Amino acid sequence: MDPSKSSPPQYAPQQYAQGGQLISQAQYSQVSYPGQVPVTVQPMVYVSPTPLARPMPDYMCYSIFTLLCCCLPLGIAALVNSVTTRTANMSGQHQLAEKSSRKARNYNHAALIIGIIILVLYLVYIFVLQDRLHQ
Repeated sequence: MDPSKSSPPQYAPQQYAQGGQLISQAQYSQVSYPGQVPVTVQPMVYVSPTPLARPMPDYMCYSIFTLLCCCLPLGIAALVNSVTTRTANMSGQHQLAEKSSRKARNYNHAALIIGIIILVLYLVYIFVLQDRLHQ
């Protein structure tokens, strides 16, 4: 290895103010050294989500009703989609809010229909079949 080819890097001289105090480098632009790639730091950009101007309906009360009174499994699915709709509305995600709102409505309608069918079958069993069994 030839010592004449490897030379130490050349450093910028330190700058001193009157009184011998060192001036900070923050006041001056960055000095690039030979063979060094300059680094540019980009400013941070913070994007905060804003709620939708016209939020989609989340059917939260309907979901709680179907969960407690009609069909538990479909009520749970409807409640999950209602919460997802509410979250998407608050974070400004229109497509997700629309999709979750539609699913919550469909699950709620299905749970209500199943609940009504079960109630009608139970009433038929109580009033019609029990009368025939006791006669």
